[in-house]
Amino acid sequence: MKIATKLLSALFITGAVATAQTLVTVNGKAITQKDVDSELMQATQGRFNQVPEEKQAEFREQVLKQLIGREIIYGDAKKSGILNSKEYKSDYKKLEERMKKELAIQVWQKRVLDSIKIPKKTLKKYYNDNKDEFNEKESVHARHILVKTEAEAKAIINELKPLSGQKLQSKFEELAKTKSTGPSGSKGGDLGFFTKGQMVPAFNDKVFSMKVGTITLTPVKTQFGYHVIYLQEKKNATTKSFKDVKLFIEQRLKMEKFKTVLKEKMDALKKKAVIK
Repeated sequence: MKIATKLLSALFITGAVATAQTLVTVNGKAITQKDVDSELMQATQGRFNQVPEEKQAEFREQVLKQLIGREIIYGDAKKSGILNSKEYKSDYKKLEERMKKELAIQVWQKRVLDSIKIPKKTLKKYYNDNKDEFNEKESVHARHILVKTEAEAKAIINELKPLSGQKLQSKFEELAKTKSTGPSGSKGGDLGFFTKGQMVPAFNDKVFSMKVGTITLTPVKTQFGYHVIYLQEKKNATTKSFKDVKLFIEQRLKMEKFKTVLKEKMDALKKKAVIK
């Protein structure tokens, strides 16, 4: 099962798994990509796509492990006769009655929400009036090697200086794994993307002044020690296009209108209801 999970993790990162494809089977029960996606959307209230890309594969793997664990426990519960127990049947009946109401309410609310339409001109106006909301700050994707002394940092820099391009990055990752004392060392020093102000001042000021594909030629000192930094990528500040955020705006405005429509419907229903 561990091997399957590792393979799946790699597939998630490359996006190679089809939506309906079976990811793994537990005692003959298939768990599909659709199952994982459904759990993720529920857990994030439909906002999984807003989770940083570097975290999505990790979340997918966690959810898959949870689904596997659920099937294992359920299988054991069936074998031990829990489904035929008096306690289970009693609790199941209570749950069934509660779920009837909950599901009916959810379907009713969904129909109300689906009936709400927001004109394109309204969506466009919201975008034009709130462009600041869709600004993306300048960000960088960097790696670092953290060591205790300046001498160690200088020795690493001297080893990396003659290299460039992919050879430089590969060697940097290799040294990060063997020499870095930071938690990112095992990942080749990878810090992912971050914006200004997220790192300590000395580190922040240096990394945002660097050119892509280069390292710091002098150690960067912080309260954590001495850093050798490699700048892998840089994204300039930008504003997301209307096309990119149209669905997000539509959902937001629909939810705002939904609250008003729901209150109106509830007020009307209360007048008809027999409440003593």
